Amino acid sequence: MDLAQIQGSLRVLQLPMRTKFRGITRREVALFEGPAGWGEFSPFLEYDDFECANWLKSGIEAATTKEFPKFRDSIKINGTIPATDSIQEIESLITLYPGAEVFKVKVGNDLKSDLARLEQVKKIAPKAKLRVDVNGSWSVDDAIFNIRAIYEEIGELEYVEQPVAELGDLKRLKENLRVDVKVAGDEVIRKAKDPFAISLDGAIDVLMLKVAPLGGVKRAIAIAEHHKLPVVVSSALESAIGISHGLRLAAAIPELKYASGLATGSLFTSDVATHEIKDGAISLTSPNPNLEALERFAAPKERLEWWRDRIKRCWEVLG
Repeated sequence: MDLAQIQGSLRVLQLPMRTKFRGITRREVALFEGPAGWGEFSPFLEYDDFECANWLKSGIEAATTKEFPKFRDSIKINGTIPATDSIQEIESLITLYPGAEVFKVKVGNDLKSDLARLEQVKKIAPKAKLRVDVNGSWSVDDAIFNIRAIYEEIGELEYVEQPVAELGDLKRLKENLRVDVKVAGDEVIRKAKDPFAISLDGAIDVLMLKVAPLGGVKRAIAIAEHHKLPVVVSSALESAIGISHGLRLAAAIPELKYASGLATGSLFTSDVATHEIKDGAISLTSPNPNLEALERFAAPKERLEWWRDRIKRCWEVLG
């Protein structure tokens, strides 16, 4: 697939969100069609071209590859709760994940608010396992204190995702934790210049795999095989088209112990296709985008041109 083919079928969309997530209320995504179907290119707007190039590589893989390894036809999912203080919003969000047995809760801004949010999720879904995602916002000392506080107030966590930002700090945290909790790594792997060149020994217990930032299904599997850690497949807030590729990755992992964070489509009020959640799982499907949705959520012409230029630059990075 060449650049002209990508540019020729490119559609840029602005998808409305139910609640602010990562500081945005509309998610811009670029979709293009290839011989095997649709691919997505949707790195967040602040990412540089080097980081974005892997997202383009993943989208091209999705649009040009028909067969991937498959160990399962249905993927268990977790619900995702953004950093909201609204009880009504939390209640509403939980209902969007029917049958989910795990919830990932965004934390990291204020411990009191984080505890209240976790308590509310636990109250509504008392049997569910809880994870927290810090996005690297704590210092080592804050992480030690806050994790212990969560355990004392809320109880056991399935794991803590990216509690601190840097690899060295993750290792220092693991050495000094006062509770027995697993640490998962996200940014530490997907933002690494070379994810094969870093050692995660003594830093994390669980490896987060996001198909687009890691350059596609095949490369993500290679990264997992290299580090030999249990994995969680998660999304990067893609549309249903990008989620389809995440589902392919989750289906291609031989042993998938943890529920996958691939139900983030529930955070959109509208999407270009649907992945139905049934009994806490999503079936492995690859829907085409709805033509009416492609028109209804089309971005203004200047945004289309902005994404065309971005794709061209990333194509040049890929060489």
